[in-house]
Amino acid sequence: MIIQISHAVRCASRGLPVWDTPRKLQWRSAKGKESTGMKLIVAVIKPFKLDDVREALTPLGVQGLTVTEVKGFGRQKGQTEIYRGAEYHVSFLPKVKIEVAVPASLAEQVVEAIMKAANTGKIGDGKIFVLDIERAVRIRTGELDADAL
Repeated sequence: MIIQISHAVRCASRGLPVWDTPRKLQWRSAKGKESTGMKLIVAVIKPFKLDDVREALTPLGVQGLTVTEVKGFGRQKGQTEIYRGAEYHVSFLPKVKIEVAVPASLAEQVVEAIMKAANTGKIGDGKIFVLDIERAVRIRTGELDADAL
């Protein structure tokens, strides 16, 4: 697939992007392609551990993350709550999903920091998934891959 985008040229006077002539980017499939050297780390954790995780990632140089409120269940299969004397089974528990894109060289440190910060030692602490990123594009400037992080 070929996608046409414009690339930015820095304006010397203000340091702002000025849109230049369009160029074509050749998107290649992941098959036979070497890694871009980027990882997407997805962590599903208990909501009250979010600030601890964010504070643990800051010293590592993580510049941004995406947080989504989600509901789900794992081995704990939900919980039973009592409301006005009646017992209710809640099958989906509130969780927070954190997504952070990092250079591959930083991925292991980020995973360890999340594990340490999110750990309560109790069931339902969460999961961490590490995925390869095939391509990243900064929308404003057209920067690609690691430069877009």
